[in-house]
Amino acid sequence: MKETIVDPRNTTPEEHAEGVRQAQVLFRLNHTMPYTDEYNALVRELFGNGLGEGGWIMPGLTGVCFHHVKIGRNVMIMNNCLMMARGGITIDDGAMIAANAQLISNNHDLHDRQILVCKPVHIGKNAWVGAGATILPGVTVGDNAVVAAGAVVTKDVAPNTIVGGNPARFIKNVE
Repeated sequence: MKETIVDPRNTTPEEHAEGVRQAQVLFRLNHTMPYTDEYNALVRELFGNGLGEGGWIMPGLTGVCFHHVKIGRNVMIMNNCLMMARGGITIDDGAMIAANAQLISNNHDLHDRQILVCKPVHIGKNAWVGAGATILPGVTVGDNAVVAAGAVVTKDVAPNTIVGGNPARFIKNVE
């Protein structure tokens, strides 16, 4: 897994401008009537080429660095999802992200808290992340896996398994 270190104090004017643009598009998105052409256009503007066909992102979205998010086809992301995407977030085809889930691909350095330590988050095909679950940096949720509501996932989740708790632990295999 690729780890990157980012010092936001060294942001270029172009990076800053892109962050401002995304924050403004996100604000408009969260204040636009869903299921409208205007809403759909704002989702496409926010995610650009990183957005697959046939899915849906409900309002209340928060986060940063949406240009580091890749969303597959037929993905459902419910209300109030947090995407801290500096380290990259990939959501494969058919995945479902329930309300209030947090996908966090960056953390702060323990010694210099201005520094971001970034590791990608990967949600596999047809995986289901339950309501209020938190996926931490560097975690892969395998294909067809289920993350129970409220789980805090600190380690990879094997395909075709169910995990839950804090920290998340194996519960059983998906039949």
